Amino acid sequence: MESTPPNVAPLPLPITAELDLHMFHPKDLRDLIPAYLEACVCQGLRDVRVVHGKGTGTLRTTVHAWLRRSPHVTGFRLGDERSGSWGATIVTLHP
Repeated sequence: MESTPPNVAPLPLPITAELDLHMFHPKDLRDLIPAYLEACVCQGLRDVRVVHGKGTGTLRTTVHAWLRRSPHVTGFRLGDERSGSWGATIVTLHP
């Protein structure tokens, strides 16, 4: 099993209007989601999509709880048939 050497810095990810949580470990999401929303606001993004997957709904529930507490969020809703259905949440941010 390979491991990352301790002196290797993580690669910065570009901030886009979509955050796919499938790429991240669940323990990292507590810091990731607020940082992502902050970066989106700084870049002037107003509507973003958070992909949490359909699964059992546990991650979706957790993401929605974080969104409710975020000062950057004006509202959110589940995606429609074109934007991921209940496997994604569309978030509207303060301008």
